[in-house]
Amino acid sequence: MKAAILGAGLIGRSWAMVFARGGHDVVLWDQDPAQVDKALAHIVRTLPEMAEAGLIDNADQVMARISGATNLAEAVKGVGFIQENIVERAEPKQALFAEVERLAPSDAIISSSTSAIMPSIIFGSLAARQRCLVSHPLNPPHLAPIVELCGGDFTSPEAIERTRDFMVSCGMSAIVVKREIEGFILNRLQLAVLNEAFRLIAEDYVMAEDLDKTIKDGLALRWSFMGPIETIDLNAPNGIADYLERYGPTIRRVGDSQAAAKPWPDGIGAKLDAERRAVVPKEKLGEATAWRDWRMMALAAHKRSQEKKTPR
Repeated sequence: MKAAILGAGLIGRSWAMVFARGGHDVVLWDQDPAQVDKALAHIVRTLPEMAEAGLIDNADQVMARISGATNLAEAVKGVGFIQENIVERAEPKQALFAEVERLAPSDAIISSSTSAIMPSIIFGSLAARQRCLVSHPLNPPHLAPIVELCGGDFTSPEAIERTRDFMVSCGMSAIVVKREIEGFILNRLQLAVLNEAFRLIAEDYVMAEDLDKTIKDGLALRWSFMGPIETIDLNAPNGIADYLERYGPTIRRVGDSQAAAKPWPDGIGAKLDAERRAVVPKEKLGEATAWRDWRMMALAAHKRSQEKKTPR
């Protein structure tokens, strides 16, 4: 299948690598042509690193499937799947999709990478809304395989199924959000942790650095290969019912205290920024992001090797 990427920033260039490694031809387009050139240059640098880590077989073959387009009509011509990644505001997305609906093939799936805007807001006025949905990834999708598929009431089951099949063919771990909810699943879970983290820091229970250690050196080690429900099922001798019998009162009591907690104060942003900039100065953020991608690449390679050695 041929795919179009609309918006060639951080997420768009990552999606291009995902779709191309799945064997699909990919066309990148952006309102700023310079962004397409930057994206292609980034992809040329990144694919050999992925090959070295064992995440793709042949960087040149993947790169050969990716090209740029100078205009929107050229980008969507003959495609079966369209992934949008422009600014995170409803109005520009709505305007772009009105053009996409006019220019794209009548059977193409139309998808948005939005992290919070519900599909009914983005696609509700389109005549083609039955084949429109959100495909929300974790950043960067070429290293983190999760993708949330969320349609509106108008999205056809066939469109969801076609998108799931396409994403799986590209090596993604696709989940279906059964009905609209702001923030979808991933961000609601992430924000629940962040809200509690902000409160614990603001109320002086813990420093930001130590809170991060609690996740990366604790919870995340288990969560990197199994989810929280599976975790508690294995944390009591007789499974999840046994776990909830033992710890259910504590879970409810802590949950009640969290629900009743005061909202974290506005000043937490400045406090956290001061702590983080002491660790990573602003001018070093680009290097830190590259370090993150290397670590994610190594983790992805390790998980893949372990899954081959220890199949479930």
